[in-house]
Amino acid sequence: MRWIALPALALLAACQPRPADPRGVERDETLLTVSASGRADTRPDEARLQLGVQSQAGSAGEASRLNREKMDKVTGELARLGVKPEAIQTRNLSLSRLDYGKERGQFRAYNMVEVTLRDMTKVGEAVTAVTEAGANVLSGPDLRVSNREAANRSAYAEAYKAARARAEAYASAANLKISRVLAIYDGGEGSPPMSYVGNASAEVRNQSMAPVAAPAPFNPGVNTTEVRVRVDFALAAR
Repeated sequence: MRWIALPALALLAACQPRPADPRGVERDETLLTVSASGRADTRPDEARLQLGVQSQAGSAGEASRLNREKMDKVTGELARLGVKPEAIQTRNLSLSRLDYGKERGQFRAYNMVEVTLRDMTKVGEAVTAVTEAGANVLSGPDLRVSNREAANRSAYAEAYKAARARAEAYASAANLKISRVLAIYDGGEGSPPMSYVGNASAEVRNQSMAPVAAPAPFNPGVNTTEVRVRVDFALAAR
C-alpha cells in the first residue's frame, strides 16, 4: 500500500493550479516597469501680496491709532480695485515698546496682511496704490494657479504617453508587444512652484518704500509643474 500511495500523492500535487504571480503577469508574459515625467506650463491667475504698515508714537494707544488709520487707507484702496474683504488676511499684528537707543520708551505698532488678487491686470496698480496709501512694508507677488489639479491634467497625460512610448521601445527591441497595463502609480509633483510667503517678513520688515506715481510693471509669465508616473506593463510575444 505504501508503494502505491506515494506516486498517487505526487500526481495529485502536479495537477494543482499554478499559483498566481503576485506581480499580475501571466506565465507567458514579461513584466516591464517604466517611470516617466510630464510638464505643464500654466499662466497664473492669482497673485498674493504681503503688505503692511508700521507706526511709532509716544504711547501705545497713539501708535495703534496711527497704524489703524494707515491700514484703513490701504484696505480702502484695495476695495476700490475690487478686492473683497475675504481676500485680505491678517498675518502679523503686534504692538511693542522700544527699550533701546534714542527711541527708547516709544511704542511701535505693526500690521501685516496677505492680499489675494485675482484680477492679474491690476497687480501693478495695486502695488502702487497701497504704497501711496501708506503701506511701508511690501513683499511679493507670489504667483499661483488657483486650480492646480485642472492645470496639471495635461502633465499627467504627457507623463503616461512618455511611459507608454518608452515601454513600446523596450518591447520592440525585445521582439515583444505590450499586452496589458497592470498598474499606474502617481508619483506626484516633482518641481512645484516656490512660495515666497514664508520669508516675506524677514525680507521687508525694516524696508520703507517710496511712493511712485506710475503703476509698477508686472508680468505674470507662466508657472511650470512637473509630475511623475510609474507604469507596470505586461509584455507578450508578437
